[in-house]
Amino acid sequence: MNQPRTVVIVGGGISGLATAFALQEQAAASGLPIRCTVLESGSTWGGKIVTHRVGDLVTEAGPDSFLSQKPAGLALCEKLGLSEQLINTNVTGKKAFVLRGGQLHELPEGLVSFVPKELGPFLRSGLLSWTGLARMGCDVLLPRGSSEGDESLASFFRRRFGAQVFERVLEPLMAGIYAGDAEQMSVKATFPRFVELEQEHGSIIRGMMAVKKQAASMPPSGSSRTMFVSLKNGLSDLVEALTARLAQQGTELRLGGRVDAMRVRSHQPGRWMYDLILQDGSALSAESLVLATPAYVSADLLRPLTPIAGGLLETIPYASTATIAMAYPANQVAGAVEGFGFIVPRTEGSDLIAATWTSLKWPHRAPSDRVLVRCYVGGVGREAILQSDDDELIARVRAELSTLCGITAEPSYAEVNRWWKAMPQYTLGHLSRLVQIDAALSRYPGLVLTGAGYRGVGIPDCIRDGAVAAGKVMGYLTGQPAH
Repeated sequence: MNQPRTVVIVGGGISGLATAFALQEQAAASGLPIRCTVLESGSTWGGKIVTHRVGDLVTEAGPDSFLSQKPAGLALCEKLGLSEQLINTNVTGKKAFVLRGGQLHELPEGLVSFVPKELGPFLRSGLLSWTGLARMGCDVLLPRGSSEGDESLASFFRRRFGAQVFERVLEPLMAGIYAGDAEQMSVKATFPRFVELEQEHGSIIRGMMAVKKQAASMPPSGSSRTMFVSLKNGLSDLVEALTARLAQQGTELRLGGRVDAMRVRSHQPGRWMYDLILQDGSALSAESLVLATPAYVSADLLRPLTPIAGGLLETIPYASTATIAMAYPANQVAGAVEGFGFIVPRTEGSDLIAATWTSLKWPHRAPSDRVLVRCYVGGVGREAILQSDDDELIARVRAELSTLCGITAEPSYAEVNRWWKAMPQYTLGHLSRLVQIDAALSRYPGLVLTGAGYRGVGIPDCIRDGAVAAGKVMGYLTGQPAH
């Protein structure tokens, strides 16, 4: 009987767990026996996926949902038997708002899709002036930009739609996703589809209209999913199902397994063994190693092995954020909350990045006599607020909700969740850096990087990239190129 091949995955967030799952799946399909170990330095699995269940309340400390349009998340839920637990956003109250001049304005759906059916909602919103709307429409007249080099999100969207649309709508939408500064973020690394639409159609609006026309001509997909989906009892159920399945498949899961150092040695020509020294003094060796850790953690581990890769990884910055969840008596906030929540442009000078009326957006999050609210603070250029203690942070957020929405009631429950250096920033030149990192690591084909720091920050992105990482491991172990 063949000896099992050994793989160690460092990092027990969704990326590391998804890599282990895909590796077991691919190994079983190819008949390759493997022995896989996942090391997590912390005391829990799942990384930023953390659900708190407090009485009848369900709060998410980190992400509260994932995109259904990216198939990897739904596919993993189906494989884990969680499809019946998936929930859509509530069918009523789909409005979203944006802060402008200290007032909340409804965000017309057309501003998000860039394909408005009518001008009426735009004009009534008061969000854009006539000149702003006209400048947005100029997108169909402007020539396409160069496909060479990189461009910031701010530069790209100002060029296509003008400063007003960018500052009042697009910047806060993007800050809500990446907690970053659009002046520094790479459009090719964050929203490549818009670049593709410009290059293919000469205009984003024309491109979106062409996509919409093509979609209308296709047979109905039958999908009943809203754009964002979650799990009925919280996203931690995904982590629990994933770790349970991995344990059943024989994957060794080790919490508290902090790696202090690594080294490589050749055990046959062109093949390496990766030796890991753990904080408790023990050692672990494997033929293939996956680092599913933040880029700055991977940088520290790799620097002795390849200073070039370590230095490049260190240049990927991370932003710190916090979420503040509060529950209010429903009868004391009646009329103050509407829709799903609001976003805040950087130009407003607010502490808030965004706020979500969680119990209005999602079913099963709070009993009918309470309203659950989740606020977001921090991000690039706004991180000073995170130095406040929890009481002060809650007080500042409550003050903003009072001013903006008239919510003056005392919350019956409040929690603060801080995420230090948790959100990777895909700054200008990000894709070029990834190419250079791959080149620096090419001498060690059994060593693979994955995680939110590279090719997508969302849950489906991490699951997909984990499957790609597993494919690279399998390619190395079998001598076959990865698909």
